[in-house]
Amino acid sequence: MLIYIKGLEDERFVRPLQLIANLFFEETEITMDESQDSELVIDFQLMEAEKQVSATAVLTAKSSGEQYKASYGKAVTAAGGKEYFKQVKTIVSHVYLNVLQDYTRMIQKWGILTGIRPTKLLHKQNQAGVPGEEARRKLQEEYLITEEKIDLMQRILDRQLTMVPDLYEVKDEVSIYIGIPFCPTKCAYCTFPAFAIQGKQGRVTSFLSGLHYEMEQIGRWLKEKSVKITTVYYGGGTPTAISSEEMDELYELMYEVFPDVNKIREITVEAGRPDTITPEKLSVLKKWNIDRISINPQSYTQETLKAIGRHHTVEETIEKYRMARASGMNNINMDLIIGLPGEGTAEFGHSLAETEKLMPESLTVHTLSFKRASEMTLNKEKYKVADRTEVEQMMNMAEEWTKDHDYVPYYLYRQKNILGNLENVGYSKPGQESIYNIMIMEEVQTIIGIGCGAASKFIDRETGKIEHFANPKDPKTYNERFSEYTQKKIDRLNQLFP
Repeated sequence: MLIYIKGLEDERFVRPLQLIANLFFEETEITMDESQDSELVIDFQLMEAEKQVSATAVLTAKSSGEQYKASYGKAVTAAGGKEYFKQVKTIVSHVYLNVLQDYTRMIQKWGILTGIRPTKLLHKQNQAGVPGEEARRKLQEEYLITEEKIDLMQRILDRQLTMVPDLYEVKDEVSIYIGIPFCPTKCAYCTFPAFAIQGKQGRVTSFLSGLHYEMEQIGRWLKEKSVKITTVYYGGGTPTAISSEEMDELYELMYEVFPDVNKIREITVEAGRPDTITPEKLSVLKKWNIDRISINPQSYTQETLKAIGRHHTVEETIEKYRMARASGMNNINMDLIIGLPGEGTAEFGHSLAETEKLMPESLTVHTLSFKRASEMTLNKEKYKVADRTEVEQMMNMAEEWTKDHDYVPYYLYRQKNILGNLENVGYSKPGQESIYNIMIMEEVQTIIGIGCGAASKFIDRETGKIEHFANPKDPKTYNERFSEYTQKKIDRLNQLFP
């Protein structure tokens, strides 16, 4: 679908208009140059008077000559610069979405939002003291979010503030993400730093040396600055892909170098691949008082697991879950993915039925996203996935199932190229919500990333400005430069915590 945008000259509009068009059409290209090949022409008019900006958009379908029109205007508070453009962009997006919805007869429940953290909008209103009904009205009128999605956002906000009453004050603390970049195999949908661990022991040993160095240096800085740790999250890759002895050394070091580990609110270890879980590794977790883990089936259909490159069996998932429970793990998360290749409502219903036999403390329901560098995206023709209608039916099934079994939604995020323009939602039993997931999604505090491919998110405590910093994704590069990257992080932390 080639769309000719007329009446807008600022090239900065191309990206946001492209993202919204992608919600409606599989393959979209936006051009500001008149083209005979364009299938749609959208003519914009912008008018400004007395700090009020109004926009009109007229969509013309070349094949039929049909036309659709929308208008919208609101006060603009900024006098110029980036903030002014941001406010005008919202107005333009508003009329653009409306004419595309009229043309396609397709309603976008998240409105003009294409970012990944919708609940931040509601938190911002809440922090500013905006009454609930007024905040809802603004979300609906300005962003065209439906009542259904605003209800979901409100339920999540309420749960987060129940679980972390001081959510708006934790900016003076930090959380730690520790990345272990190894897995038994790499899944077809994955773009995380994940390298097959077989035969790579030398590389693993070198990586762990660098990781230990980073932990020691960051731990020293935290102690010197008297900065508290809110949560620690071991992710990857699969942190349980390393040996039980290596895990034991890692957690022992954490207790040695990090301040007040016994006062950290939550420590999580991703044990996402059931084929990495052993009695010895569970004993190590128990030894160091770590009882929140993730065991991720993704699907309970064996053919699906084979298709996406997961080499464990459905039976192994169930066996390892029960093993973890018997060893004393009392806060287990499981992940399911909606829209995996070859799966529809029947297969997803089967996964929910199997989940019901286990009843983990939390269940994260992801909607498949075609991530740019994944095997699945690079070879799309090999992977047949459900259409928009069936994907939405599966999300509705998840909502009903979690409600019927007393789970509550407590965080959500969205991704580019996500099936059905839906979302990923974390559900939990009340009181078992993952604090780290709340921290990373709502961006209320600095998160220090340690390890290969680990991303740090530095958040200014006064302005809320966010700066990203990532360690190298490749273990070889990381092993060569971990001391350099550690120092860069510490330099930035010294600016945030003088």
